Amino acid sequence: MNLPFILDVAIGLIFIYLILSLLASEIQELIATVFQWRAEHLKKSIEILLAGNAENAEEAHVIQLANRIYDNPLVKNINQEAKGLFVTIPRKITWAIGSLYRRLTKPRPGTDKSTSIFGDKKHTGPSYIPADVFATTLVETLQIPALVQRLTESRLNKFKEQRLAEIEEIIIRLQEQTSDDYRYTDFFSNVYNEFSGLRSEFEKTCWNFHQKKASLKTCLNRMAESLDRYIDSFQAEMPEDELSNKSLRRLKFFKQDNFENIEQAILLGGLQPTINEVVQTIDKNSEIYKEIKAAIQDQDSEAYQGIQQAYQTIETTAIEKLPPTVVENLSVLAKRAQARVKTTEEGMNALRLEIENTFNSSMERASGVYKRNAKGAAIIIGLAIAITANADAIYMVSRLSKDSALRDTITNSAGELALRKGTVDLEQLRQEADQTLTNISLPIGWDDANLQQQIKWRRQSKKTFPYLKMLALIPGWILSGIAIAMGAPFWFDLLSKIVNVRNAGSRPSSDTRKVADNEE
Repeated sequence: MNLPFILDVAIGLIFIYLILSLLASEIQELIATVFQWRAEHLKKSIEILLAGNAENAEEAHVIQLANRIYDNPLVKNINQEAKGLFVTIPRKITWAIGSLYRRLTKPRPGTDKSTSIFGDKKHTGPSYIPADVFATTLVETLQIPALVQRLTESRLNKFKEQRLAEIEEIIIRLQEQTSDDYRYTDFFSNVYNEFSGLRSEFEKTCWNFHQKKASLKTCLNRMAESLDRYIDSFQAEMPEDELSNKSLRRLKFFKQDNFENIEQAILLGGLQPTINEVVQTIDKNSEIYKEIKAAIQDQDSEAYQGIQQAYQTIETTAIEKLPPTVVENLSVLAKRAQARVKTTEEGMNALRLEIENTFNSSMERASGVYKRNAKGAAIIIGLAIAITANADAIYMVSRLSKDSALRDTITNSAGELALRKGTVDLEQLRQEADQTLTNISLPIGWDDANLQQQIKWRRQSKKTFPYLKMLALIPGWILSGIAIAMGAPFWFDLLSKIVNVRNAGSRPSSDTRKVADNEE
């Protein structure tokens, strides 16, 4: 027994497993499509990410939150479906099979048998979700932007009321000090009229913010401009004495302290929530949540008018049904992002980026789990194919080592297939393998020729079927099943390497041969 002989037997065995692996991959892909393994695994992986661990992933709140994420238009648009009769009918058949399979299983918490894993009235789901889409969808599902807007509105209204109260206090103090001076009668009448106009302008500015027609910075600039006009009117109409000048200076100092530096005013007034406060808006035990709740309960306040409807919706759909682990995970991500941001907008972008990074890391782990599960399914399919095709590894080695004609035929066909350039294209490889099989009778199957050599039995013989002798085939089937589960790309790469060794290296390229011919 020499090396070329061993290589020929190895090439023949590898070629057979390559053919059977192509069949196994086709079957596994068909099963994965019908039962939507990839889409289902992705959905469950997202639930584990939301819950923080696999144990809590089956809680009703986690499942309902994941279903709301899948209801988002951004996620719905990922799962595009082809139109037309010839693609609709097979799709409906696969939906029916998948639905029947899921009806046989126990309903998930918070759902019934009519609800699929992808949510109510959904037959399918995406097999892949981009990280940026998931981050945006999660933030929108939790309605964090709406909560931030309402919280900022509440604080802006408080800021407005406090500043108006301080201005009014300056006027009242001047009025108390000059109550006996008749010269101030008309002055205070005009001042209070102007103050009513100032209040109206402040309220209009807050309303513009509520309508999202102006940013927070723009609103404070408009308040500062309105206050400047009020101070100019105050100065133009006030009597010339020390008390009036003192009140004027107080108004100017007040304006300088509160509106000279807008960014500082936002910071000192706490108008712009930090990223940590943003996350606390969905935490029922946080002070921020209580702040919003207090604004809701004060039905006479202007903050109530802007927050009530949105908050009630958010509270019932997001906060009350929100898993605690989601708040904890977002709080950790917020702390990571806080050090890099200055504004709420930057904080929201940083939070989304942290969610994207966490999602990508989680999906990498989920991909590893899916591959391990797929490998287990591949072994089962491989064993089924090995038994169905009677692919006995021990018999195939024996047959290849004894039958030189079969060995040479397989070796030549495998060599032509292995020397093909480029990367592995399973579809093209499957077509070429089908063409090759028309000229080769592989040592597999339940025909009389194989059964005669394996268990010494033919269909035409009068002997009873030797069931006990079949036990000798089991080790060969197991070896073949494991080999088939290795996959077609593995066997194709191995076949290419062994063919190169057998041929003493790859054939020189055409350019190299031309150079050699010229030198001769």
